[in-house]
Amino acid sequence: MRSRLAARSARLVLAAVAVTALATTTTACGPEENGAADSAASSAGSGGGSDSSSSESPSTGGSSTGGSNSSGSTDKPESGDKTDSGNGEKSGYGQSCGTNDLNFTVTSESQAGGYYLVTAKAKSGITCYLDINTPSVGFGSGADGVASPVGQGGEDPIKLTGSAVAYTGINPKTTNSDAGKEFENVIISVTEEDANPAELKLPDTATVDKPIVTNWSTDISGAVPRII
Repeated sequence: MRSRLAARSARLVLAAVAVTALATTTTACGPEENGAADSAASSAGSGGGSDSSSSESPSTGGSSTGGSNSSGSTDKPESGDKTDSGNGEKSGYGQSCGTNDLNFTVTSESQAGGYYLVTAKAKSGITCYLDINTPSVGFGSGADGVASPVGQGGEDPIKLTGSAVAYTGINPKTTNSDAGKEFENVIISVTEEDANPAELKLPDTATVDKPIVTNWSTDISGAVPRII
């Protein structure tokens, strides 16, 4: 009887030991499996974060492009733009004079039977050149009022700036007859094609018949008109 009890007790002890061992094994495996699951989840989460970072990249690239455009060469002034020079002279230094670049004065002179002396001077801040020797001069709008050049004087070109001046002389009447038309103004331009001629008030009324005009000259004596 005792031997059977002893054997049964031994089996119970072995069973208990086995159960305990199984429980220990189960308990030991649980954290490892959980850790593996957590690791997999973490890996998946890390991959998701990488996708999120990638999706934000275009926004960063757009900002960089905008910055490049704001400081790029397209915003720089063009090299061909003209500006005023440091000494206050008009841009386009060395240009040909236009009539509207000049100030004119006209006086009545007594030499050679009488003529009108026209003095041209560059406006303030302008430097230009009289490239055409002979000015275009006329009285009224008719062809008979256009002055013919006589070839006197002439310097090519004449630089006008500051106090520099050029002279031309106009004789309104070269005939000995009583014919002629009276005018109180004379029209002058530096070229025939100039779209902005100047109309000058004469110091007295001129009788005009076959008028003549000299070339531009820096010497006042070269502006006395004479029929050659």
